This record gives sequence, C-alpha cells and structure tokens, in this order.
Amino acid sequence: MSTFVAELLGTMILVVLGDGVVANVLLARSKGEGSGWMVIATGWGLAVAVAVYAVGSVSGAHINPAVTFGLAAIGRFPWTAVPVYVAGQLLGAIAGGVVVWLAYRPHWRETSDPDLKLAVFCTAPAVRQFGANVVTEIIGTFMLVLGVLAILSPANLDPATGFPSGLGPFLVGMLVWSIGLSLGGPTGYAINPARDLGPRIAHHLLPIPGKRDSDWAYAWVPVVGPLVGGVLGALCYRLLWLA
Repeated sequence: MSTFVAELLGTMILVVLGDGVVANVLLARSKGEGSGWMVIATGWGLAVAVAVYAVGSVSGAHINPAVTFGLAAIGRFPWTAVPVYVAGQLLGAIAGGVVVWLAYRPHWRETSDPDLKLAVFCTAPAVRQFGANVVTEIIGTFMLVLGVLAILSPANLDPATGFPSGLGPFLVGMLVWSIGLSLGGPTGYAINPARDLGPRIAHHLLPIPGKRDSDWAYAWVPVVGPLVGGVLGALCYRLLWLA
C-alpha cells in the first residue's frame, strides 16, 4: 500500500508542476503567458526531480508506466507489482490534472483557444502522422529509460567513483530537460503514458468553460510509443551491462 500511495503522490507532483508550467505559459492573463518552450522544458525537468526526491525512497519513484514496464522486462521489478504501480501512477496523474485546473481556475474562461486548454493537460503532435508520432515517442522514451538506468548505475552514482547518490533525482530531471529540448518538438514529448492519459481523462471530466473534445483519436500514441520505448531502452541497458 505504501508503494501505491507513493507512486500516486509522486505522479501527482509530477503533473501538478509539469502541467502547471504549461498552464502558466499558455493560459491567458497568466503572469508567465508566452514565455515559451524553454520555460516549459525547464519546468518539466524540475517537476521530475522534485517528484523523484519526494517518493524515491519509498517506491523507487517510477512515476511512469514506461519505466515500470522497462524494469519488469529486464527482471529488475516483479511483474506482479506492475498493476499496483500503474494504477497509482494513473490515479495520481488524474489528480494532478484536477489540481492544475483548480490552481488556474480563473484563467480557463479568459482563454479563448480550446486547443491551448487541452494542451495544458496532454500532448498533441505538431504534424499529425501517427506512425511518425509513435516513432518519436519511442525514441524519446528509449532515451529516458536508458538514461535513467545509466545515471543511477553504480558506475555513475557512487561517491567514491562518480556523483553523490543524493544528486540522482536532479540528474534525472536534467535528462528530462534534455529530452524536452532536443526531442520535444514533434509530439510534445509525453514519454509517459500516465502523464498524458491521466490529465486527458481529467480534461474530459472537468467543467472547463469553452473546452474542446479530448482528442481521443490521438490518445493511444503517447501510451503505446512510451511503453515500447521504455522496454527497448531497458533492454539496451541490460545488453550494455552484460557486455
């Protein structure tokens, strides 16, 4: 139960700070309106770092089904625990979307563009080509899971040979920042099925004035792509480690 709560809380923190920075940049009359991609990518990187610091000692802070599936695929996490982790992540992401809606409640009516309102909660492609969009999400999540496993490996995160262990969450946040800056352009880099699907469900359910549909036709892309990319990234790390 403690790991379920930790994954729920960690994913909620991730979405509150991550979708929160998107709301700050996109919603009308916000003090951060128009501040751009650099702010969004930085905010998401810091959101990941804070979430991992918050719950890493309890659940390992997967906060992402792609990470959970990747670790299970290489035998570093039991498959029997996957449903509990994923349920916590999805519910935490929904809760995070609700918190962002509450935090920015006066700004939904001030914002006229329904696409911007949806973009606060979930990703959408710059060019809608499902095949290419899936490939982008696979690549981004491959880099995420491979990078996380490499950063947190004893070779890199050891006070005697590399970085102090307490820097681990910050370095993971830097990795997400890098992915956002380098690979975020085509799809908005969901790289996390819960982070995209949970807030999308919140958008669908919440009484947001002037909202559009929740773009369910695209919703499978940021679920399938990250799951495939996460498993491939973990398998690649295992091959390197065994070599």
